[in-house]
Amino acid sequence: MSAVVEKIKEEFIKVLPPTIFFFIILHIVALIRALMVREAGISTETTASVLISSLILGKSVLLADMLPFINRFPDKPLVWNVAWKTLMYAIVALVIHYLERLYDFWKEAGSFGAANQALLAHISWPRFWAVQILLVTLIFNYCVIAELARALGKTTLKRMFFGPLPPRQG
Repeated sequence: MSAVVEKIKEEFIKVLPPTIFFFIILHIVALIRALMVREAGISTETTASVLISSLILGKSVLLADMLPFINRFPDKPLVWNVAWKTLMYAIVALVIHYLERLYDFWKEAGSFGAANQALLAHISWPRFWAVQILLVTLIFNYCVIAELARALGKTTLKRMFFGPLPPRQG
């Protein structure tokens, strides 16, 4: 039983950094979206939606990292893997972003087809693409940091970023 608990703990530790990252950036995106439509702030419903989306994206990153084609360019400069992973994660983010908007229309339209038609007719495409550009930029930053951590090692990257870490006690 302890092997199962250890495996769950290991997977939880792996999924935590991307989930926290996406939780923060999706809140930034939600805030920017709210400011673009002059809303008062971020609602509890939005925070719950962001939490679910960040959990999905965090798990998607973990699953994508296990796919053999995600690390396509291990012997090339890091920019190759950064660009490739940014593209892969951006596609996932695009689909989730579109589905999130579709869900809002689906609640009112009653059917998937009607919701999709209403969305395509009423969506503010400049706003949609502005949010998508922001997401791609933030995903790119995540990929740069993740690739540096992979290449240098997490401990080295932490030391480079935060300075020497104090020795662990106990």
